[in-house]
Amino acid sequence: MERIDRIGDAAIAVIAAEGMRGLTHRAVDRAAGLPVGSTSYYARTRAALLELTINRITALDGVAIAPPPGGLAEFVAGYVAEALGPGRTRMLARYEFALEATRRPELRPAYDEGGAAIRSRAAEVLAAAGSADPVRHATLLVDWMEGTIFGALAGASRMPPRESLVASAREILAGIGVG
Repeated sequence: MERIDRIGDAAIAVIAAEGMRGLTHRAVDRAAGLPVGSTSYYARTRAALLELTINRITALDGVAIAPPPGGLAEFVAGYVAEALGPGRTRMLARYEFALEATRRPELRPAYDEGGAAIRSRAAEVLAAAGSADPVRHATLLVDWMEGTIFGALAGASRMPPRESLVASAREILAGIGVG
């Protein structure tokens, strides 16, 4: 793993555990197990550290949306399950960024780019599945996925069993005419 990725992963972990206020160069150095000053070598300012971190989140999101073999409902449920399991820390940090981007316009472009990539990939998958309006349907599907993830991570919901995720994905997909 490259050092920059290690720093990005550590920054994600710090944000997920402590929120944006906990994100400091020293906290990232500590979380990454690097000598003091390592993070500031790659990201001199807090703004640069935030940008490095959101870019890492976006890169990891891209890995998470690679389609595995299987049906479409299983693919969608798999994305949600990954976000609630191995991707939990990344998603918590992503939601922290969502809130921070509403207050810091300089973060909005990078945050929006990550969201657009997920929606674009969903539109591609839905187009291949025969959606009559893949862009609009991708918005509906991703909004359901985001709501499910947020509810399980930060809301009153609990992590749904995989079978429940697949069943819900099938219902959503049937509702947009691709299930």
